[in-house]
Amino acid sequence: MEDRDQAVEYALKEARDGDVKFIRLWFTDILGNLKGFAITYEELEAALTRGMGFDGSAIEGFARAEEKDLYALPDPNTFSLLPWRPRSNAVARMFCDIVTPDDAAFEGDPRWVLRRNIERAAHMGFTYYVGPELEYFYFKDSTSAVPLDQGGYFDQDATSQSTDLRRETVLMLEELGIPVEQSHHEVAPSQHEIDLRHTDAMTMADTVMTYRVVVKEIAQRHDCYASFMPKPIASVNGNGMHTHQSLFKGGRNAFFDGEDPERLSDVARHFIAGLLAHAREITAITNQWVNSYKRLVPNYEAPTFVSWATVNRSDLVRVPSFKPGREESRRIEYRAPDPAANPYLAFSVMLAAGLDGIEKKLELPPPSASNVFDMSASEREERRIQSLPGNLWEAISVTEDSELVRNALGDLVFDSFIENKKIEWERYRSHVTDYEITRYLPTL
Repeated sequence: MEDRDQAVEYALKEARDGDVKFIRLWFTDILGNLKGFAITYEELEAALTRGMGFDGSAIEGFARAEEKDLYALPDPNTFSLLPWRPRSNAVARMFCDIVTPDDAAFEGDPRWVLRRNIERAAHMGFTYYVGPELEYFYFKDSTSAVPLDQGGYFDQDATSQSTDLRRETVLMLEELGIPVEQSHHEVAPSQHEIDLRHTDAMTMADTVMTYRVVVKEIAQRHDCYASFMPKPIASVNGNGMHTHQSLFKGGRNAFFDGEDPERLSDVARHFIAGLLAHAREITAITNQWVNSYKRLVPNYEAPTFVSWATVNRSDLVRVPSFKPGREESRRIEYRAPDPAANPYLAFSVMLAAGLDGIEKKLELPPPSASNVFDMSASEREERRIQSLPGNLWEAISVTEDSELVRNALGDLVFDSFIENKKIEWERYRSHVTDYEITRYLPTL
């Protein structure tokens, strides 16, 4: 309680010293859309003490049920000025935990879902660290996928508008206290990536939500549009959110073992085995949109099979090469997620899958010795390499039967998420696309 009291005093002081007039209280719905409302400085102390009431059906996505009274309780540790707003009568933001009228945690709050899974890891002695790589596109507007540039992987073009947008975005992230490791042009035209320095999962989930706002805000200020849509252009790579993960125990990296040839501990191997064992079950969470499965196809640097390797970038799980003296950086990379996922839920199910592997001491199969895309179907079957779900409906069907995902999300979020996704699939299934009109109308 003392720590929260100190954080509350810090937030109040920062707001007072920063001439803050408005504070945006942020949270997410179950699908990961940013929600919130603003209060004035005069209400801040009361909000930090008892929360601010709102209609809780706002967090249920498409599947809205009856209205319910909930309270947004700001996390004072997340107080930050929004640098794109005026300095006079400034605007700040805080992420909120959602609580019920009797001050209990609301089980439908994605932030609470992640907190529960983090606590499970803590009971096992672990702290969960993540470092996602979020890719996105710059387009001329939001109505058509017209790229701003024709650059390629790691291209450097000082005259490109996209380069200036990316630079401005990095500077604004740093103003918000978000450390950036690197930024670069990605493979597809007008596709970019800004890599965030790894940190604990809760801080990172909040950071991902802020990152998406900042990228879009900077683009809008320059009369263009930034998109995290998984596959906006059929003929080029889609947007991924490769997620680097590690567990620390007692201040040491639990994934590192200096005696192992790959410098991977048994904990790391069991964690990877858990991810592979539950990969099909968690895909609906890490890749939650109909469009997500247009990215998970062969030949576009996205995984489609459940495999792992130490170097090959075609596999679902990649273990980056080890550099001597960098024991703290030993990690694994899970390559399926896309940046349109709800980060609180995505981190939750990845962690749950890995912890299940540790608890059950699941055996890690041999790594892929060759590109899984070059193998025949019989070779993959012989090696027991499964495919990831091929579309959202298949993913929903697998997830719906998953005890692990239900336990990780809790009944309320699990049932609401499945209902939301079934609504989305039904809308998609009944929609007549431009492809069908072009392909069939002239001949049928």
